[in-house]
Amino acid sequence: MANFLYIAGYVLIGLLLRRSRQFPQNSGQILNAYVIYVALPALVLQKIPALTFGKELLFPALLPWVLLALTVPVVMWIARWRQWSRTTTGAMLIVIPLGNTSFVGFPMIEAFFGPAGIPYALLYDQLGSFFILSIYATIIAAVYSHAEGEQAQRPSGKTIAWKIIKFPPFVALIAAFALRSIDYPDVMQHFIDSLAVTLVPVIMVAVGFQLRFRLPQEDRGPLAWALLIKLGLMPLVALLLLWGFGLEQLAVQVTIMEAAMPAMISAGALAIMAGLAPTLSAAVVGYGVLLCFATLPLWYFILQALQGL
Repeated sequence: MANFLYIAGYVLIGLLLRRSRQFPQNSGQILNAYVIYVALPALVLQKIPALTFGKELLFPALLPWVLLALTVPVVMWIARWRQWSRTTTGAMLIVIPLGNTSFVGFPMIEAFFGPAGIPYALLYDQLGSFFILSIYATIIAAVYSHAEGEQAQRPSGKTIAWKIIKFPPFVALIAAFALRSIDYPDVMQHFIDSLAVTLVPVIMVAVGFQLRFRLPQEDRGPLAWALLIKLGLMPLVALLLLWGFGLEQLAVQVTIMEAAMPAMISAGALAIMAGLAPTLSAAVVGYGVLLCFATLPLWYFILQALQGL
């Protein structure tokens, strides 16, 4: 559970740095750029070669994609209904479907279910969240991140493709698949590991730096919707979808709990880096992490109570 204290500490450091006035106001964006161009590609190169494609349980591998397919139309409908701006819509399409299924997810799963739950959490994170971030979120960022002056004209397919191709995490994804059969030299592996481990501290400091407890009026509604969908509706949908498979199964319980995780840190970084409602994106990540300390135990209690029905 020490990871939760680390998260709180990183966010607090970011808040203190902003209040100290010793750092430029764009420090959060600079830290985000480091994550996108250095730490996140390193994480891709670290994780992808370790994937093993065999006969695995389908619950944690498929549910993230099912939730993505169900969540995107809901977000688009709410965006039209509430008349969100293009940048707000793009940010919500990135941060709402993607959960923090590793840094928050892994320690939470171990705390609730013990080490036996970790393999299912790994499947959910690596075959679901991580690929969705690398592929889907990259496309959304490319579509929605063009300048305000270009909003009347959608970017061409060539422009979108070029943005995806040159996006550092996507380049790293292609390279990681190409190098799957090759073992990195020890020096290179340690170098990659040392860079990947910086992702969470750096981005959470950036989140703290950009976190505003008094959000602009136009951001408060989207924030409330994002937290409601991410922490409430998505795990509820997961529960309803998997109920018939038996809630007593550990794989089912872990999968539902992973669906209840707050917004992914890297997804927030991507939205911020793309210029998609940076303050709102940081708030969804930051407030989600804070609230999950209350919502996750609640969902665990619900799962345990429903097993006897």
